[in-house]
Amino acid sequence: MSDAASNDVIDQVERSRSSKIWNRFVGILRLSPTAAVGLMIILFFALLAIFAPWIMPHDPVAAYTDRVLQAPSAEHWFGTDGNGMDVFSRVIYGAKFGFGIAIPAVLISLLIGVPVGLIAGYRGGLLDEVLMRFFDGLRVFPSIILALAVVAATGQSLLNVVLVLGLLDSPVFARVVRAEVLALRSSNFVESAIAAGNPTWRILFVHLLPNAIQGAMAQTAVRAAWAVRISATLAFLGVGIQAPTPEWGAMIRQGAEFMVSGQWWVGLYPGLALIFLVFGLNLFGDGLQDLMDPRRRTAK
Repeated sequence: MSDAASNDVIDQVERSRSSKIWNRFVGILRLSPTAAVGLMIILFFALLAIFAPWIMPHDPVAAYTDRVLQAPSAEHWFGTDGNGMDVFSRVIYGAKFGFGIAIPAVLISLLIGVPVGLIAGYRGGLLDEVLMRFFDGLRVFPSIILALAVVAATGQSLLNVVLVLGLLDSPVFARVVRAEVLALRSSNFVESAIAAGNPTWRILFVHLLPNAIQGAMAQTAVRAAWAVRISATLAFLGVGIQAPTPEWGAMIRQGAEFMVSGQWWVGLYPGLALIFLVFGLNLFGDGLQDLMDPRRRTAK
């Protein structure tokens, strides 16, 4: 095959792949416009996080002592903060922490909650009661109060914030998976698997998990929005990631101090970024639930 023919084949494959991706996106848009809009917002912030080093016009932690609290201008689009740092660059870099907290926290919640929900729902009895009562105990206290106490005790670091949020949110996934397993454990395919001599781990992770995971997956985007919001709240309250690290919650906290004196831009722009990311995650999560549950889509 000649080089020209080979290039034509490669171009056709790439066009076919692009067409499939576009058709899939159009399909999502038709089935759930909410999910499509939320996905576009999430992708926008994801691109900011990925390409932040090339998009930021200034170093996000570089302090310009001669430019403290400058209003938005051609050089500093979102103005500067109380340390003379460029707010626009810091808002862009803050997207890294939004995703850097939300994604690991949700993964930890899934890794804890899904196996517990599987075991509790399948075994039932005393084991179910003990596991669920422990998780209910985590949900009794207001999440923000418990997160404040744990992070304050363990230390203000990104890793501690992620671990705490992942642990506190795991009962949500455990409850969802357990409910699905309770409805499935008497099904014919489970009884057939037991009769065939399959070990418990295989019944749980091969037969039950694929049928019980949909509800949990539909919750991931909503719980990621919760993780972003709580992590920003912790930073705003002075517990969690702190300045000069460009995290939106910490930036809003600093901006609140200058709002009364007229420097509104310090806290406004990170606040808007936080609102839009949480809004996009919630939209995508709601649309994802519609896509995975046709009954909800029909009701709408």
